[in-house]
Amino acid sequence: MRGAVNAPGINQHQAALETIANQNFFNGVPTRATGTNGHKASVVYVTDVMKAAGWTVTEQPFTADIFYEEGPAAFDRTGPPPAEAYTRYDGENGVWHVADFSGDGDVDARAVVIDFTEPTTEASASDSGCEPEDFGPATDGAVVLLQRGTCDFGLKAENAQAAGAVGAVIFNEGTIGADDRNDVLIPTLAGYEVDIPVVGRDYATGRALVDRIGRGEIVTIRVAVDGVKLPGQKTVNVIADHPGGRTDRTVVVGGHLDSVFEGPGINDDGSGVSLMMETAQAMKELGLSPRNQLRFIFFSGEEQGLLGSNHYVAQLPKKQATSISAMLDYDMLGSSNFARLVYDGDGSDHGVAGPNGSGQIEQVFREYFNSQSLYFETIPFDGRSDYDAFTLAGIPAGGIFAGAEDKKTVAQAAPDKFGGTPLIAFDPFYHQLGDTLAHVNNTGLEQLGDAAVHAIWTFAQTTSAVNGTGKASSTSMKESDWKGDRLVR
Repeated sequence: MRGAVNAPGINQHQAALETIANQNFFNGVPTRATGTNGHKASVVYVTDVMKAAGWTVTEQPFTADIFYEEGPAAFDRTGPPPAEAYTRYDGENGVWHVADFSGDGDVDARAVVIDFTEPTTEASASDSGCEPEDFGPATDGAVVLLQRGTCDFGLKAENAQAAGAVGAVIFNEGTIGADDRNDVLIPTLAGYEVDIPVVGRDYATGRALVDRIGRGEIVTIRVAVDGVKLPGQKTVNVIADHPGGRTDRTVVVGGHLDSVFEGPGINDDGSGVSLMMETAQAMKELGLSPRNQLRFIFFSGEEQGLLGSNHYVAQLPKKQATSISAMLDYDMLGSSNFARLVYDGDGSDHGVAGPNGSGQIEQVFREYFNSQSLYFETIPFDGRSDYDAFTLAGIPAGGIFAGAEDKKTVAQAAPDKFGGTPLIAFDPFYHQLGDTLAHVNNTGLEQLGDAAVHAIWTFAQTTSAVNGTGKASSTSMKESDWKGDRLVR
């Protein structure tokens, strides 16, 4: 299987998806975003490929709320002088980003700090803006500065809006030693009714504003967002089942078929879905039949807040949910400055365990990379991809990831680790127009692709129970393990 699924074959599907994007512009940009003609054409393409490979394909319809930016956004400190213009994050540089599903508006008002908490080594220590009582009379007519922490970004923004705020800035938490709690936020407000303009930003520049205000300065902030919300757009998940196999040990393999509105999404997640299509074709060519049922799901609406995977899991009857032995998530496998990152299923490295069986999934990837003498690191379940709905429903999940907007450290760029370029993002083209086939790293795609296929076939052929038909060795996830905001890309 690993020999049959390789980067050139995966690239052919990525090239087809890029052609689709280039033939379907939206708001002047080639895209395959949910709700666009580019996405609809992507659905047709993947359906044709999977049917030709002998899989049974069905479409699962649902509605999605769509958000895109129609005009330029702005975020500046206008006072005290001299004014300071902040640079928008472009995948590599900048300190702020528009929140998905932000409200519209162009406001310039006094900034007010809401319940700031000094960072510690513990993530989600701040509850800034999580309660209506956090907002005093000074909030009315102000732009509020909110710290990431123990509740959803949308709840913070809703509370601020209800208290009279005209805009909001949500800055990262600043957890000591945790890059993802210090870097630029790309928050989502999906599922909340927010009409004021909202942006996310990194901890350091957010803290600088907090300190200014703490010294008694009157700080004024301009926040401008020109966004469009399209509620109730009809779309589909594409579900492909290989004929045969034990349905009480179903292996779900997931990737998302949509891109962001800002680009074609050929790594994010054209790489994962193309790996899935190439695997299906390889199985047909090799005449392979899995012992356990294989179900490949091409999710839609991921970039709008994991909508497709949330819908799929919400519609699952309990019996089917308990029959899923593993959910393998493949989102971004070809990042140009790639890493080999494995989800920490048993929580031994990052303190948050997935449901019973997730540790076994992690172990399969660990053993594979070790067998190839390839350095890897683990990452926590942070709610940023389609595995999230499965883990919250108690279904074991895991996967691998080549990295997105976080910057590769000097240590990680060492030749005996990942190599590549230090101090730039794992994927400098993340959520950008440049997310094209030209910027896919085929070395990384080959290495992560082999690991992905190895895990697919391991769980497709296993005779041991992982979930539903027996107990696994890893610890079960509890609701209390899921602290903090669910940061969605």
